Amino acid sequence: MEIYNYKGISDGKYVEGDIEALNLDEASHKLKEQKVIITNLIKGKKKKTEKSGEKKKGFSLSFLGKSKKIKVEEILIFTKQFATMVKAGLPILQVLAMLRDQLEGPAIKEVIEDIRKSLEGGVTLSKCFEKYPQHFDNVYVNLIKAGEASGKLDVFLFKVLDAIEKKEKIKKKIKGALMYPSIMFTVAITVTAFMLIKVVPIFAEMYSGMGLELPAATATIMGMSDFLRGTGGKVIFFGGIAFYFGFNFATKKNAAIKYRWHKQVLKLPLFGEMILKSMLARVSLILGNLSAAGVNLLESLEIAKSVSNNVVVLEALENVKKGVFSGDTLTKLFLKEPLFPPTFSQLISVGEQTGQLDEMFNSVAKYYEEEFDQTVDNMSALIEPIMIVFMGIMIGGLMIAMYSPIFNVGALMGG
Repeated sequence: MEIYNYKGISDGKYVEGDIEALNLDEASHKLKEQKVIITNLIKGKKKKTEKSGEKKKGFSLSFLGKSKKIKVEEILIFTKQFATMVKAGLPILQVLAMLRDQLEGPAIKEVIEDIRKSLEGGVTLSKCFEKYPQHFDNVYVNLIKAGEASGKLDVFLFKVLDAIEKKEKIKKKIKGALMYPSIMFTVAITVTAFMLIKVVPIFAEMYSGMGLELPAATATIMGMSDFLRGTGGKVIFFGGIAFYFGFNFATKKNAAIKYRWHKQVLKLPLFGEMILKSMLARVSLILGNLSAAGVNLLESLEIAKSVSNNVVVLEALENVKKGVFSGDTLTKLFLKEPLFPPTFSQLISVGEQTGQLDEMFNSVAKYYEEEFDQTVDNMSALIEPIMIVFMGIMIGGLMIAMYSPIFNVGALMGG
């Protein structure tokens, strides 16, 4: 039998010691059975086991990476590789060293190295990640903490991965849904402005020389052109900029204005429903994962507030949290909040009655993800013809108005 020295995490505490085994694989297997998450495992001499509460000091690079941005894609790739390697049974220190060398971004390399050194110094893994809230949020840290406590770190890392992937999928879907109408609207406004400023004056000069009586539509277009080319254009441009910054300032500094605006966002035609369903899906997913991880409901609801910056959503979740603290059921509390549809509360009720709240939250998340996908697809199908008609009216109407005097002259000459 050989002696293997190990360092690891058990019940959320740093431990180290030695174990007898025929080979490295058997040593790893024995430690897993003892629910020890291995951070380092090497063949060595028997040594006295240190108390689990004892920690070594490690050099910290926590200031690194804080000023440097790490892309979500890099966090996603890191989490996926980390989860896969931990599941394969590799010691965490070895995994972190490998990932530090494999990943390309200098910022994430520094963060991983700091996490590795802190872990080597005796800090628990969740505490290592907790130093970087700008990269690893409360959900990420709490699921790692649950993995440490249960000895199933790989399982909870895959839950983290699933949460990040779904969050990014929802973001991309919303961006994709908004991109097409945004591009079409911008093109229509840009082309119209160009024609009013550059093209219409040419027609105006031509018609003034001909002495024609202009139709009302043509005269209106020419009046708009004169307005845009004069002080009116500057007023609109600088007024728009002033309104944008003024509105942003007001919504940041005035809580009442911010609340009314955020409430109105959720009532927007098409977009409001899409935003609400994406929020419900993310809240359900987070509550389901945290409930499965053994995080208490009050803390789970507090963490779930991170899904949105919308103050209406935050207020609703805070009200539910206060109600739970007072002893009310989730079903009753969600029904009280008009933000949450009756379907949401009914599904949660089933989970409370069966005692499988975590599974029901995950089912609710899946339900609203499908609803969200359907809403985005329906919106995309509806917006395309609307934008085509909008562009046709804007640009086509302008062209017809400018050419109609020529058509009238042709008709008079033909008569």
